[in-house]
Amino acid sequence: MAEVHYMSQEGLDKLKKELAEAIAQRPAIAAAIAEAREKGDLSENAEYESAREAQGLLELKIAKLQNQVLNAKVLDSSQLNSEQVQMLNTVKVENLGNHRVMEFTIVGESEADFANGKLAATTPIGKALLGHGKGEVVEAKVPSGILKFKILDIKF
Repeated sequence: MAEVHYMSQEGLDKLKKELAEAIAQRPAIAAAIAEAREKGDLSENAEYESAREAQGLLELKIAKLQNQVLNAKVLDSSQLNSEQVQMLNTVKVENLGNHRVMEFTIVGESEADFANGKLAATTPIGKALLGHGKGEVVEAKVPSGILKFKILDIKF
C-alpha cells in the first residue's frame, strides 16, 4: 500500500507545478542525448553519458513527484480545530530547556521548510506535538537528547 502524503491544497498545487516543470524538461534532455549520439563513438562520449545520467535523474524525480501527487490527501481546513495539535495547525511552543518561544505550522513532509516556520509532522518534534493540547508539556527525542516543549497556543 502506498504511503499517503498529507498536505494543504497549496502544497499539492506546488507539487503539480514542479511535476509539470520536470516533464517539460524531457524534450531538452532527449535532444541533448540525440546531439551527443550524432558525435560518434558512444563508448567514449562524455556528453552522451552526462545526458543519459541527467535523463535518469529527471525520470527518478518525475516518478517521485507523480507518486506524491497520486497519493496526496488534501486536508480539509473545515475539519481543523484548535483543541489538539493536528496537521495544518500553527503551534506556539516554549522550549523549556532554553525558554525560547517558537511558532510553526505542522505540515506534510513534502511541504516542510523549517526556516519558514513549516515543521514536518514526521519529525520528532512534530510527532511529539500531534494530539496534544494547549498547556501540555511534551517530550521530543532528538539526536541531541530529549527536548521538552510547553504548548502555548494552537491556531488554524
